[in-house]
Amino acid sequence: MKKISTPAPTGEYSVGTLTFTVRDDREEMLNPGTMRSIAARVYYPALKESVKELPKAAALSENMLKGFKSAFKIVPDLVNSPEAGFSECFPGAERVPGRKFPLIVFNHAYNSYREGNSFLCIDLASHGYVVLSVAHSLEGICTEFDDGSVLFFDKSLTKKMYQPMLGGLLAMYRLMKAKGTTEELARRFDEAQNKYCRFMMERLPEWIKDNEAALAYARQHFSDLIDFGPGVGVSGHSMGGNTAYALCARNADFACGVNLDGALFGYYTGDVQEKPFMQISCRDNENVVTRVYVRHTKPIYKVLFRDMKHMGFSDAKHLIPMKSVMGRLDPDVMHRQLCRCHLEFFDAFLKKTKKAPDLRSNEVITVSVFQPDR
Repeated sequence: MKKISTPAPTGEYSVGTLTFTVRDDREEMLNPGTMRSIAARVYYPALKESVKELPKAAALSENMLKGFKSAFKIVPDLVNSPEAGFSECFPGAERVPGRKFPLIVFNHAYNSYREGNSFLCIDLASHGYVVLSVAHSLEGICTEFDDGSVLFFDKSLTKKMYQPMLGGLLAMYRLMKAKGTTEELARRFDEAQNKYCRFMMERLPEWIKDNEAALAYARQHFSDLIDFGPGVGVSGHSMGGNTAYALCARNADFACGVNLDGALFGYYTGDVQEKPFMQISCRDNENVVTRVYVRHTKPIYKVLFRDMKHMGFSDAKHLIPMKSVMGRLDPDVMHRQLCRCHLEFFDAFLKKTKKAPDLRSNEVITVSVFQPDR
């Protein structure tokens, strides 16, 4: 099996990490009679000389590997690539003295995990951002809490994602191949999700509440690390990207956001996007995100990746190199372009070090800008 190669952060800082748990935030709708808890991981800038003697964080615990195998029927080959079992971040690393950094909240995909986009989160932190990655209990392959307890993905949820499953999948497949304007395709998506995807639509408010609970904790405990002045950025993959869109549309705390290939499941009829937003997609999923391009008062950036599949917008592209599932684009090329898109966007709209992202089409991405609705 090919040796796993994982990307190193490219910024001026090393990266520290810590975790926290928000316990018993509210009733668990997926398991009535219990309470929902939120596990989060924080990545933050650290001075490079401060981490020289520190061990790296484990990338995949034994429980996470169990969840990985259950979800994907395969696990990363850590026997032949043992270094891939560790992340380029350091638990307990000393924070940069006297500095605060802007916050980006990240959300994983449905049936993914808190560290599922760690390569991106770590790179962003190395460039002077604090990144808070939020786990979604029972909806991720494995959620680990600070007291040692673990929740694995509730497999019964798979059948609820499309009801009935065959009809829903066929409807989405037809939509992916359809032609039409952005408005027409958005309307067709809404018709399909209202018929087949009510469960996914109803999960969005719960994911929003998970973020709000994690953000409240961060405000209380990390005010010496995070600069909340410019607002909060948000990104996410798949359902996590959908959550990023909703947070920007509905929560004043969030200043700008990025959606990584996430279909817009949710009750969005009355929403107008009033924050700068970036939609990153592969060609397969162009037609399930077109709502992003209608009803907005700030520029919307569209970045279309070539030779990519949905699952490839995550660490899995490096860890499980299956081109049929992840896309043909080289993992390191994908990672560099993905990080650059995020940095250009957040440097412009969160750090505000430039007027607009400096992004142009090239051999990997096609960039378009949708100006505000008139």
